[in-house]
Amino acid sequence: MAAVEMAHTGPAGAAAAPSSENAPVARTSPPRTTHDYLAEVRAGYTPENRAYWTTNVVLDLVGIAYGIAVSLIFLFGRISARIRDFAHGHARGRYRRVLIYFAIYSALSFLIAFPLSWYQGFALEHRYHLSTESFGRWLGDELKELGLAIGFLGVAPILVLAYFVMERVRRWWVVLAVASIPLVVTFVLIEPVVIDPLFNKFTPLKDQALKQQILALAAKAGIPGRNVYQVDKSVQTKKYNAYVNGFGASQRIVLWDTTLKGMKPDEILFVMGHEMGHYRLGHIWKEIVFLSVLGFAVFYLSGALMTWAVRRFGPRWGFAELHDIASIPLFLLALNVVGLVTQPLVCAQSRGQEHQADTFGLEVTHLNDAAARAFVKLGSQNKSNPEPPRLLEWFEYTHPPLLERVRYALEYRPWEQGKPNQAFHPKP
Repeated sequence: MAAVEMAHTGPAGAAAAPSSENAPVARTSPPRTTHDYLAEVRAGYTPENRAYWTTNVVLDLVGIAYGIAVSLIFLFGRISARIRDFAHGHARGRYRRVLIYFAIYSALSFLIAFPLSWYQGFALEHRYHLSTESFGRWLGDELKELGLAIGFLGVAPILVLAYFVMERVRRWWVVLAVASIPLVVTFVLIEPVVIDPLFNKFTPLKDQALKQQILALAAKAGIPGRNVYQVDKSVQTKKYNAYVNGFGASQRIVLWDTTLKGMKPDEILFVMGHEMGHYRLGHIWKEIVFLSVLGFAVFYLSGALMTWAVRRFGPRWGFAELHDIASIPLFLLALNVVGLVTQPLVCAQSRGQEHQADTFGLEVTHLNDAAARAFVKLGSQNKSNPEPPRLLEWFEYTHPPLLERVRYALEYRPWEQGKPNQAFHPKP
């Protein structure tokens, strides 16, 4: 789909006006209406885009079923019990045993899931001309993620703590829910400066003219504008994106270099206004609080599910206690199942924050048409469904559907009606 051009309201053609009264009248391009934009969005959702989106949804559902099946195979096939026996026979101490167990379990799970991961993460993206990544680089990133999961920054140390608490504390789920809070905060703090640079190169924004515009917008928004970065995502994908992560000294606003190349300056400024909205509205901290509160329910329900399952099937699986490390597949399975049940809440909270950030971006920039064009480009380039079924929106969409965002971008103009802002309130 072609990029949506800005509406022109002045005369088209030469700068000098004809002197003859019989000269043709210069034509102007009528402003694009909401109907025009929505029609373009629907037309841009081509059969190819629909096929890509549908395939991804199906693969997501297959992935959930696949993960559940693999965990059950580890349990009912007593594979988990055999790995535990191997770990106990080759190491002393809880940490070493868990590390050996989880390394073997993760490696086997990685190999079992590899065909699905390869197809969805690599082959499908190349088939629809969205990926620029070589197989070697893609595989390297996958192995890095596996290494992080096994290593010190990943899951193994957390499992050591979890199983220690399971053995010593009756209401272990309360302790794990509380302990997860500093872990989440630590991860959010170190992600931009430790983890993300393992996968891509981050540099301060190079376009100095655009940088000055963004700094001026940041000053207007009342936030520090020094931490604006660009990342070389073009070595992996053709998709567009921008985001804000971290907090305090590690907080940064990041633009993909694909976004810088594919969008116009006013479109990028709205995108920046949106990301500044996340910053000013404290969305990262609010999300941490939300997930921490939700964590109590997740750990409680997971514990109840695990307790029932061990009583019912423990002898067949080769263990009789929750704190036996052979129950790790059951622990991860329970967390995933409960997480799936609570997924609509997580998505709804995220969609609410994204809508607030859209509002902030519009109020701080007044670039309604640029916002609509930015959304059209994002939807077209990323091949997203602009009108997903409501059930899929609840379970899959962390952002409002594209059609809703375009309509809102064009119609939300409280400043023209003398009404107060909802999100952006200038600091005195």
